[in-house]
Amino acid sequence: MLSSRGTQNQVCVCNCRAASEEGVHNSDGEVRLQVLQLASELGSDYVEFELQAASALRERDKFHQCNKSKLIVSCNVDNIASPKEDIGHLIADMQSTGADILKLVVNATNITETAKVFQLLSHSQVPLIAYITGERGFIGHVLAPKFGGFMVYGSIEGHSVPGLPTLSSLRQAYQVECIDADTKVFGLVSKPVSHSKGPLLHNPTFRHVGYNAIYIPMLVDDLKEFFNVYSSPDFAGFSVGIPYKETVLEFCDEVHPLAQSIGAVNTIIKSPKDGRLIGYNTDCEASITAIEDALTRGCRNEDGLPSPLNGKLFVLVGAGGAGRALAFGAKSRGARVVIFDIDYDRAKSLANAVSGEALPFGDLVSFQPEHGAILANATPLGMHPNTQRIPVAEVLQFTPLLYF
Repeated sequence: MLSSRGTQNQVCVCNCRAASEEGVHNSDGEVRLQVLQLASELGSDYVEFELQAASALRERDKFHQCNKSKLIVSCNVDNIASPKEDIGHLIADMQSTGADILKLVVNATNITETAKVFQLLSHSQVPLIAYITGERGFIGHVLAPKFGGFMVYGSIEGHSVPGLPTLSSLRQAYQVECIDADTKVFGLVSKPVSHSKGPLLHNPTFRHVGYNAIYIPMLVDDLKEFFNVYSSPDFAGFSVGIPYKETVLEFCDEVHPLAQSIGAVNTIIKSPKDGRLIGYNTDCEASITAIEDALTRGCRNEDGLPSPLNGKLFVLVGAGGAGRALAFGAKSRGARVVIFDIDYDRAKSLANAVSGEALPFGDLVSFQPEHGAILANATPLGMHPNTQRIPVAEVLQFTPLLYF
């Protein structure tokens, strides 16, 4: 399915792709031409040919048989990282067919390859569609309008395609019809990333305050390469998720003192003046405040009174980036911190930093916390799609405590 850029009008696009071009038709070119000719006569807005077929039909002067529709000429690109000259020659070949619109089908094996697609969209002399396959190409669909893409692909509800946003999310969560060249890009840098609810939170907020920006999930494999490639002012800031909250510090030009002391960054802002990456940790205060609100049922203590966490046992499972923020936050509120992690040395290191105690991960199942203890899960267990999994089901079953 296609969502036409900048309009809510529905359009019809017909293709009859050969099996050799990842289609389903084994018929010869003449039969497929007849199919598309009929589609044109029946009022299809666009008919699509793969490049090889289009070149052959051009030589035979057959395109006039579909002149009631706009002509899309498409081509699969195995390696978008090919030298610029090769991609340039391919675009020239596609343009030589007389196509009204060009379409590239690209398999993105790395999110940085999508940047090359953005360059093609920005510089193409003919309207260009980019269909990017795979989860790492997700941003290519959502951001296509920013870089001049002619159309945006989306999947039908109930028929998901990896890396392809649904039509409803394009219209509602991302509102692609509002994206333009001036739209600032923010995103979640993580692996995995498809579970993120960030777009549902941030994008309505941007619209509410009238800020021309978009927030999208970014599946990143290599932090260094990612920050090198997406260094333009268009990419204005990032949230940082699993497993990068600790390692991302080395790619920040400046780190806020709190984040430095915690040893984890979950928010990066790009300075509009000089492009420097400034790292912050908002996990610490946000997560601890949320726990305090839950303990007091939203009734905040008056200034000067102890935190409801003061003196309580705070059992933390996971000593990664999120766990470090929770541990430092709990310590700042006067809680007694006990840490479990599958990497015992990492648990001990964090426990030493917050004057807490580390216990072997294998002891977790038999661990008996005191009444009213706080249990915080900072591991990937329980993340989408396995939302019912938690690291200590047995403990929760028999012990009265608060779980976060």
